[in-house]
Amino acid sequence: MAITAADVKALRDKTGAGMMECKKALTEANGDAAEAEKILKEKGLAAVAKRAERATSEGRIFIRQTGDKIVVAEVTCETDFVAKNTDFVALGEKILDVAIAKGYTKIEKELEDLVLELATKIRENMSIRKLEVVDVPAGSAAATYVHSDFKTGAVVVVEGSDAEAVKVFAKDCCLHLAAFTPAYTTKDEVPQSYIDEQKEIFQAQMAQDEKMASKPENVKAGILQGKISKHLAEICFVDQAFVKDDKVTVAKKLEQVSKEAGAKLSFKKVALFVLGK
Repeated sequence: MAITAADVKALRDKTGAGMMECKKALTEANGDAAEAEKILKEKGLAAVAKRAERATSEGRIFIRQTGDKIVVAEVTCETDFVAKNTDFVALGEKILDVAIAKGYTKIEKELEDLVLELATKIRENMSIRKLEVVDVPAGSAAATYVHSDFKTGAVVVVEGSDAEAVKVFAKDCCLHLAAFTPAYTTKDEVPQSYIDEQKEIFQAQMAQDEKMASKPENVKAGILQGKISKHLAEICFVDQAFVKDDKVTVAKKLEQVSKEAGAKLSFKKVALFVLGK
């Protein structure tokens, strides 16, 4: 059966495969377009399978709020070039569409199949690394943020009021998270093992300081505790200097906004999403 340029173009438009690959597939399928598409898909799947062990260190964070739900998806790929591809961006948005429509709260096969379909077409290893759904209680202020490189995103839900000032504060908190990337929200979340490790580091540093040698043990203990407290304040969200006003901590700013809104506010959700972490 004669294979025309129009046949090749039609198959290419449908599959995204190269012109020569489409022509070969049509030839192998004796001009049967459906069979040729199947051949290309099988070759694509084989190519993806070969790359399955390759690192997917690139990708994007996708976040969308719809009503009282916020859906976050982290979709990864091998190269930055693909992460910027319009088809890859459309894939991320489609994952959000389906997750919202179906009420998915975890990675389901339907979502994995969407990724596999594009991976087969592009022949690059891809995956959904994370899918998270955040509930927004009635009367709460929620905000989301995705940085311009699409590799960092944040979600903040402040409970107690949905006043405009609270919404602005929630948005500023998202910017704060992206800028300062705190490891924990509060000191209570910090594992004791981490604190003990930091104490050992600070003790070793103090032991090398000649001026410390002559100080009484109780003074050394106080200095050590001060170092620990300062370090925890640097890595815990509520104790960090607020991004829009470094004269107050995030916790203090929350108190100020509470007074302004005339309500008792609290953080319902504070989440930072960083690609690959």
